[in-house]
Amino acid sequence: MTYKGVFTFAEQTDGVLTNVSYELIGKARDLARDLNENVTAVLLGEKISHLAPDLLAAGADRVLYLDDPELKLYRTEPYTQAMAYVIEEYQPEILLIGATALGRDLGPRVAARVHTGLTADCTALEIDPDNKELRMTRPAFGGNLMATILCSDHRPQMATVRPGVMVRKVADPERAGEIIELKLQLEKNNCYVTVEEIAKKIGQHVDITEADVLVAGGRGVGGEEGFALLQELADALGGEVAASRAVVDAGWQVKERQVGQTGKTVRPALYFAVGISGAIQHLAGMEEADYIVAINKNPDAAIFTVADVGIVGDLFEILPKLIKTLKAEKHD
Repeated sequence: MTYKGVFTFAEQTDGVLTNVSYELIGKARDLARDLNENVTAVLLGEKISHLAPDLLAAGADRVLYLDDPELKLYRTEPYTQAMAYVIEEYQPEILLIGATALGRDLGPRVAARVHTGLTADCTALEIDPDNKELRMTRPAFGGNLMATILCSDHRPQMATVRPGVMVRKVADPERAGEIIELKLQLEKNNCYVTVEEIAKKIGQHVDITEADVLVAGGRGVGGEEGFALLQELADALGGEVAASRAVVDAGWQVKERQVGQTGKTVRPALYFAVGISGAIQHLAGMEEADYIVAINKNPDAAIFTVADVGIVGDLFEILPKLIKTLKAEKHD
């Protein structure tokens, strides 16, 4: 069999595409260029055909979509059947899925169904210039090492990709492409589940990958008193508070706010690194921020190597002055 093309799974919820769906298409374009192949986005759901032009504008050359009431709500078996059908019918060389809650459930099931491998939670993808295989890189051993994995003997080469890692390309509304509606009769079997009720709960914590401004604290913040200052600064800037792994391990902040290899990868317009030493595991999660301001007592802290502005000093002296200035400018 001949496997060709870079495919992405376009995840949508209630008719809205997730950001990682656009990010995957951006990365797929880079991979497809190196392979001299095309990009195909796979879209599943009910009444979702209107999303196909957005995927073309984002960089897909072709969109395959399946509109079926069984796909209105995510359930593992019908989505797996649909994706397995796409793989068997179109034989992609590469398939990328977002490492979201949905993608982390779907990816392994699809890989098992079509008898291929899966590299989970990738932070880097590239085509080997010699053998043209996909090099899939992910954190290993608790984030202390980066492992690069190949899937040489089976196809497609599958990876789930951490949201926020890849760069979303600028959309081109004039971009044309092919839109194909799939014809597949999903088969109900003993793997189907019935959704009896959906209980929605408003979460207390925002997704820090969506924030334009992040004020992140490390062990040097010292505890709740320091994070109260960080929250005040974040409020003054219209941003959110984030944290290093050491802070989360200490119980000062929740896991959802962790930045780094074992946390989230962020690309805000402005990133404050307060009391953060700059371990490589943390840098991997934030070094692509547009503008980085670092505050640390240690003039030799590694965080200064990636900072656009570095301030050596005591955060308890610096932050109150900065917050006072910001609040005064707002009132003016």
